[in-house]
Amino acid sequence: MLQEFKEFIVKGNAFDLAVGVIIGGAFGAMAGSFVSDLMMPPLGLVTGGTDFSNIFVTLKEGATAGPYASLAAAKAAGAVTLNVGAFINTVINLVLVGAALFLMVRAVNAARTPPPAAPAAPPEDVLLLREIRDALKK
Repeated sequence: MLQEFKEFIVKGNAFDLAVGVIIGGAFGAMAGSFVSDLMMPPLGLVTGGTDFSNIFVTLKEGATAGPYASLAAAKAAGAVTLNVGAFINTVINLVLVGAALFLMVRAVNAARTPPPAAPAAPPEDVLLLREIRDALKK
């Protein structure tokens, strides 16, 4: 059984999957940082610091009666809420992370693509035929 486990771990597929998961986690963290640290501050500046997280609908009031000033206050009171703003924030985050990953993948693919190769010299027989053609034209 130990030998079988060793063969499984050493196989390329399991190792490649492990490397892919680790690299994927690193890319996810990088994309998250790109969105939260580089994209959200200008977006917050443009939108006037709009925060959707406190948009909610109270389905059932908690121990203390509403209206609640914030989602945190509603949750502290034990109210049942429909958190529309949190969903909007999640959708915006998904779109921004997707855009950031798209730009990163596009840049990596552009860097990976080799420059176009110089055209190969024509074969010798083609060169000879061209010389004959040029001689006949004269």
